[in-house]
Amino acid sequence: MSTRCSLLASLASLASVASLAPLAPLAMAQAPDDTVRVGDRVLLRVEPGLTDSARQQSDTLAVTPGPALLLPGVGELSLAGVRRVEIEPYLTRQLARFLKNPEVHARVLVRLSILGEVARPGFYAVPADAAVSDAIMAAGGPTRDSKMGSARIERDAVQLWSGSQLQNAIARGLTVDQMRLRSGDCVIVPRRHDAATTAQVLGILLTLPAAIYGLTRLF
Repeated sequence: MSTRCSLLASLASLASVASLAPLAPLAMAQAPDDTVRVGDRVLLRVEPGLTDSARQQSDTLAVTPGPALLLPGVGELSLAGVRRVEIEPYLTRQLARFLKNPEVHARVLVRLSILGEVARPGFYAVPADAAVSDAIMAAGGPTRDSKMGSARIERDAVQLWSGSQLQNAIARGLTVDQMRLRSGDCVIVPRRHDAATTAQVLGILLTLPAAIYGLTRLF
């Protein structure tokens, strides 16, 4: 399963060129911040539109190296150091330089791999403020053969969350942002009393859909 996660993380990379205690210490060490990163997407709605002032404009834009956002009619806007939770006010300030009193709605989508015993394993772009349990349900939810108690989250084949820490985070409804997850991370739901062989992993990999979780009511 770690092999599959690593392979999918590589594919995702190519495709995309107070208190939260107890947070997993390794997760915090691997993800020291919650800034917008290359591989994320930004769901943006602007009124008046960037290229048509007579109507609102909506689009989903990929975060490019920099990180930055390339906006039609505006050009490249730097996202360096911008926290995901601050994307809307930040873009509002930036677009006010080009538009008169713009109404801006924006959310960061984080590309996760939801793998293993779920109904529809694949890639899902989920809002950073969505609960991790929502991401699992976007993939159709666990199958009857799943072992949710052994579910884990990995980054580059290294476990970030697992066991009671992950179960507690899910029970508390912690979000992708609160758990410091990044685009390319893998949520893995194992099968009861079974482990896939490398051959099975590669076979499944070839049939996995590169699905994008498109929420229809984001604003």
